[in-house]
Parts: sequence; C-alpha cells; structure tokens
Amino acid sequence: MKSLEKPSVFQGVSTLFNDFFEDNRMMNLDWANGWTKMPSANVIEDDKEFKIELAAPGMKRDDFKVDIVNNKLTISSEKKDEKEEVNENYTRKEFSYNSFSRAFILPESVEVDKIEASYKDGILKLDLPKKPEVAKLTKKAIAVH
Repeated sequence: MKSLEKPSVFQGVSTLFNDFFEDNRMMNLDWANGWTKMPSANVIEDDKEFKIELAAPGMKRDDFKVDIVNNKLTISSEKKDEKEEVNENYTRKEFSYNSFSRAFILPESVEVDKIEASYKDGILKLDLPKKPEVAKLTKKAIAVH
C-alpha cells in the first residue's frame, strides 16, 4: 500500500505547473480499491494561452462541472447509476457511484472571463487565454559577460 504522507517541501524540485496550477489536496476514496487515481491532466503553455487536457473517457459533456472560485479552477464530476430488476421471487438493486475533483490554482496572467471548455473523444479540454499584455511579452536571452 502506498504511503499517504505528504512529501517534504525540500524533496524534489517544484515545477511551474505544480506551483501555480496543481492543488493535490483532493483525493477520492474507492472502498474496493483504496485511494483512486484522479483523471490524468496535461497542462500546456504557449505564448498566448494555457491549455488543460483531462483524460475522462466514457463520460458525457453534461457530466462535468467546471467552476472558478477565488482564482481556483475546479473540474469535478459525480455519476450515479442505479439498476433495479424485479422478478416474481426477488428484487435486485445495483448501485454505482463515481466521482472526482481536480483543482488548479490559476496564475494572475489568465484571462478568467475568456476560458472555454470542450469535450470530445474522452478528453476534456480547457483553453485559458493569457491577458493581452502578458501574451505580448516575448522571450529574450541575456548575455552573461
């Protein structure tokens, strides 16, 4: 069984995306299998925007809830399924419940009012455009003398 202890602040090297985007405090418990894995997420940055791609196959567009509260983007889903079979001698009910929640802390450079989301082929995609003044900044190499 994996340890659930939080790693030391000094272990490893923080990346830009861990510092600004990931909020790993949310975990789900699966009674049969212990701690579940969150849907995998890719965070991609270019000069104009950030993109988040979340792997969530088998879901529908309406299964997702995407919110922003206090500069924290939360993607979540709850899916309940209930089947009932009634025969002369017995009634059988089956229940299933799946949920997840992923949270990302947004940098100040994101233009929150222009975020767009789409779902296709099992991938939830979010486009997070950068504010115009940030997108115009270009990379410049500085010579060391």
